[in-house]
Amino acid sequence: MSDRLWFKHIVFSLFALMLAGSMLSCQKQNTGSAQTAKPAERVKLVIASDATWPPMEFVDENKNIVGFAPEMMKAIAEAAGFDVEIRNTAWDGIFAGLAAGNYDAICSSVTITEERKQTMDFSEPYVNAGQVLVVAKSLNGVSTLKDLAGKKVGAQIGTTGAIEIQKVAGVELATYDEVGLAFEDLANGRIAGVVADNPIAADFALQNPKFKDKLKIVGEPFTDEWLGIAVRKGDTKTLALINDGLAKIKANGKLEEIAKKWLH
Repeated sequence: MSDRLWFKHIVFSLFALMLAGSMLSCQKQNTGSAQTAKPAERVKLVIASDATWPPMEFVDENKNIVGFAPEMMKAIAEAAGFDVEIRNTAWDGIFAGLAAGNYDAICSSVTITEERKQTMDFSEPYVNAGQVLVVAKSLNGVSTLKDLAGKKVGAQIGTTGAIEIQKVAGVELATYDEVGLAFEDLANGRIAGVVADNPIAADFALQNPKFKDKLKIVGEPFTDEWLGIAVRKGDTKTLALINDGLAKIKANGKLEEIAKKWLH
């Protein structure tokens, strides 16, 4: 091979090597870009619930945690784009478990109070669990306690409901050791109404087979006992996710749809 041909061969070989190296470098860069663009994994929140309080949260015959709050929590997760696991947790120690990081939040009919705000943060309120009035389904034209002046209205002794009845002139208070006995008397026509916490009233008047064809809730809650989802103090990331989903289901009507199913 002549010197000139030999020189051309060397130059061509070097050019081929440079071209191959350039292509390999591009492939690595492209691979790196693809890896960088890989979507982040969805956040999963573990939610504690003391599933012993129908219709808010309870365990059905198939061992599933159901009720207003679990259905609401799943709707919040779907709206905000995160996954959720609801874990049945005994009320005794549920707040200590949150502080210890055993779960991310509590959605279990927790009333928002100034005392609790000192040790945990709360979502925006999602339902007013205040006192409501229950009457016979056949009774029309009644929406407030004042409409039952001259009649007996029942409540469990020592409860907020009993106190509220006593505030209304002309309404006679009938007290009971257990609120279920008051609902029995209402269903049998012995009293004109019952005042109880909204969720308790909903369970007896709307879900209980003994009473759901005989009783109804009228009007709106007339005391304010707002419920919220509790998170660890300072956990702004979890709180923002939950509030985002809650705001969305309030705006699109999903929260009201769930409330009508379980609470009205």
